[in-house]
Parts: sequence; structure tokens; C-alpha cells
Amino acid sequence: MNKSTITEIFTRFSQQNPSPKSELNYHNDFEFLCAVVLSAQTTDNAVNKVTPKLFATAPTPADMADIPVETIENIISSIGLYKNKAKFLKNLSIELLERYQGKIPDTEEELLTLSGVGKKTARVVLNTLFGRKTIAVDTHIFRVAARIGLSCKKTPDAMSDDLAKKIPDAFLKNAHHHLILHGRYICTSRSPKCARCIIKDLCKSYCIQNVHQ
Repeated sequence: MNKSTITEIFTRFSQQNPSPKSELNYHNDFEFLCAVVLSAQTTDNAVNKVTPKLFATAPTPADMADIPVETIENIISSIGLYKNKAKFLKNLSIELLERYQGKIPDTEEELLTLSGVGKKTARVVLNTLFGRKTIAVDTHIFRVAARIGLSCKKTPDAMSDDLAKKIPDAFLKNAHHHLILHGRYICTSRSPKCARCIIKDLCKSYCIQNVHQ
């Protein structure tokens, strides 16, 4: 996909939604980090169902570090991998207190030292909390980018780096959310809603499917 086409795609996304936001519910930086850790292999909707009670119980690193891991498990038990995630939340809270005075670090290298934080989580945090021009590739972005012809990289990390190079700088800050929302509501895994798609004329898959029509 050439640069002019990529520019047109993100121009349309930006015109449709100038300020795309995360759909995770949170009230402070610590809550957002916890919500992103919980969202691994789990929908935002599922996470939003457990976080009100979790954050009412432990809204700060000190609070989360102070409660038993079993309490965290009981609160988040409806989401996938909840036992591991409960340990991650407990441990990263302790680590934040010990290493960063309870504040969320603002570099990828530092974020990656925290329990349960991989590149995807780190880049989501950097993008949403600190306004960094990072691309974190989840299942939605991986599918959309491959389907429309934006990137053919075979792993999320490789695609993340590839997209960061291809997407014009002016659109990088919001590109992560634009692609996620497009994948979540329009370019879905099954039965994509092509009739409602604002970039269908630029999409490789759609154009191939309709070349003879």
C-alpha cells in the first residue's frame, strides 16, 4: 500500500472520529495500567465489568499491594487467566512502589520491567497516558492491517514496528485507536460490515472481491 493511500485512510478515520479513545474505564493512570493488563486475551467489555469493584477496593498501587492476591482473584474471576492476572496486579503494584514511587513510568524500557507488562501493554500505556506516537498491535489491528493491505508482517511486534514506519507522523498518535475501533465495529472477524466501511474503496480485500462486479 502506497503512502498516499495510507494517508487517505487515516484522513478519513480522523474526519470521522477526531479524538478516538480507549473503551476501558478508568479514573487514574494506575487504574488504566491495571485495566490494560487485565485486557490481555479478554474483551474490554469483560474488563469493564470487574474493574468498578476492583478499583473501589484498590484504586492505588499501595492499596493493591496491601490486599491479598486471593481478594483480587475473587473480584476478577470472571475474566480469562484471572489467577495469573491477579498475581501480576499485586506484583506490579509492589514494583511501582519500590522502583517508581508509585507512579507509572513513561518509557517502554521501564514499563517492561513490571509484572504482566509486555510490549503491547507498554505501548498502549505510552500512547494513551503519555500521548506517545506508538502502535500496539492487538487481534483487531493485526486482522485489519493484513486485510486492507496496510501490513503483511507475521507477528504483532513486527507489525507494530512496520506500522510505526508506514503511518504518517500526523496520524500516529490516534492510529492505534482508529484501527482498533474499525476492527471492533466495522472490519470484524466474521461478517465484516463492508457496506458501512468508509475506506472500502481503498481496501485490498474488498477491491479484489469486487473487481469483476
